[in-house]
Order: sequence, then structure tokens, then C-alpha cells
Amino acid sequence: MDKKVITIYDVAEEANVSMATISRVVNGNANVKEETRKKVMEVIDRLNYRPNAVARGLASKKSTTIGVIIPNITDLYYASLAKGVDDVASMYKYNIILTSLEESVGDEEQIINNLLSKQVDGLIYMGKQISKKLKRVFMHSKTPLVLAGSVDKNNETASVHIDFVEAVNNVVTQLIHNSHKKIAFVGGNLENPIDGKYRLDGYKKALKNANINFSSDLVFEAENSVRAGEAIFDVIKNTNATAVYVTDDLLAAGILNSAVRSGISIPEDFEIITSNDTILCEVTNPKMSSIEEPLYDIGAVAMRLLTKMMNQEQIDENVVKLPYSIVKRESTR
Repeated sequence: MDKKVITIYDVAEEANVSMATISRVVNGNANVKEETRKKVMEVIDRLNYRPNAVARGLASKKSTTIGVIIPNITDLYYASLAKGVDDVASMYKYNIILTSLEESVGDEEQIINNLLSKQVDGLIYMGKQISKKLKRVFMHSKTPLVLAGSVDKNNETASVHIDFVEAVNNVVTQLIHNSHKKIAFVGGNLENPIDGKYRLDGYKKALKNANINFSSDLVFEAENSVRAGEAIFDVIKNTNATAVYVTDDLLAAGILNSAVRSGISIPEDFEIITSNDTILCEVTNPKMSSIEEPLYDIGAVAMRLLTKMMNQEQIDENVVKLPYSIVKRESTR
């Protein structure tokens, strides 16, 4: 029987730390507590984890190239996902071709076909939704594909993400416990399944559990930008909502800016909680509470799942849901 190959995921699970921490220890990053570093090194030694040995074990006939498709290369959310992908790809000595849909010339189908023409061995897609046209392109190519931070509602495509429904249900329930009866929902794009279905379903679930009637008048859509958030605040205020859940940090920052300029006390008179916990949540004033997705780990696990698919290894779960957390800061009580 072949000896099991130990991966970064195995080490992280055994040491009970994130894959980001394992990566920092392996790469000698000083930003790790000494106690944590010793624990990780003990697990690495005990499991005999050797990234380079793993890389040498990969099939030599592969072109060792991964196509990573990102909607917007400047978005902090996708940048964090891409970092996890890149670190694990480096350990396995795969090259990455990064394609930004927003900045590339041509429609999505043409962009993906151009990427596939470079004979990539696998694809990681970070968009929040896959159009029917793109899905046909992916299926026709038969290239292994993993969604990172996204969802296939039919579970036909391998994916790594959090439980969006339960995460939003959790934070909206907390707002309800803070005596809010009118809570607004602001989504960046209600056409995509994450915002318009899963997150909205979580919002509705929390209201239903609290015997609060759902009102479409409290559901708003705006582009993911600070300016759009600033513009929509007056509309939210006119509904007499006393709290808001927002699906994007830029959008939430804009709402926060307008609320503060209007003289509203945050969080005493109005609470705001957002979704992605990017660095933006730390630099607003007041700092924003948020759902925290393990973005680095989502990217890393997606890349590891893709390596298994490409090398025809056994896959226990085609859809992987990683744990989320809620970070309370100054925008909620």
C-alpha cells in the first residue's frame, strides 16, 4: 500500500490552526507566536510533512499550469482568496495564469476559451456566479474546475465556501436580539446566487424564527462601491430601519459614512454588520463588525482539491464548507 502523502491541510487539522499559519511557519514568517510555532513544528516533524517531497510526487507529464479566473484583481476579497491558491500552488510547483474578467478584453466566453487554449491542467473560478454560457464552456472543456468562495446551487461543480445561509441567519439573529425589528438587507447583486439567494435566505430565516414579517421594502440592491453605499443610506433611513446587514465591505463603508455624516450615533441608534471582513473593516471609523470568511483557507483548500482532481486522487467531499466566525467591532452593540 502506498504511503499517504501528508498535505498542508492535514498539518493544519492536526495542529488545530489555519493553513495560513502553517504557511507562515514553513516560510519562516516572524509574525507567529512562539508557542504556536513550536506546536506547528512538532506536528510537521511528527507527520513528516515535506512540501517539496509532495511536489516531486506529482505526475511529471503535467504542464503544471493552473488557470485562476478572478472577477476583479483589485478587490481585497479576491486578493485574499488568490493568496491561498498561490501558496498551495507554489508548494506543489504549479504555475498560475491569472485572468481578470473585468480587465480582460472580450466577453467571458472568449476570455475563458483563450485561457483554455493555453492548455491549463485545471481551473479555479472565483466569481460569485457562473452564467449558463460559461458553464457550457467549462463542461465542454472537461478541464478540472473548482469554485473558490462561490456556490454551484446544483452541487455539480466542486466548490469551497462557507455556509452563507447560516452565517447571515446568525448575524441577523444577533441584530434582532439587540431589539431591532426593522433590519435592512443591502446586496451588491441580487442576481447572483450568493447575495440574492443564500444570503437573502439567511436573512429571511432569521426574521421567520423571530416571528418578524419579511418586507421587500427593506431589501435593496446597489453596486459594490463606497459611493453607492453613501447614496443608498437616505433610502434606508426613510424606511425607519434601525440596523442593516450588507453583503459587501465597500458598500457597507459607504452606508457608514453617510450615517455618521447625518449625525446618527453608531451603534447606539443604528447598527451595521458587513460580510467579508477585509482590511477595510479595520480602517473605517467606527470599525465595522463583519462575518469573517477564512478567505486564505478557502483558496488553499480549493487549490488542494483541484490537485486531487487533476491527479485522480480520492475525494471525500466535492463541496467543502469551511467554518466562519463573526468579528464584533464598533458598528454593532
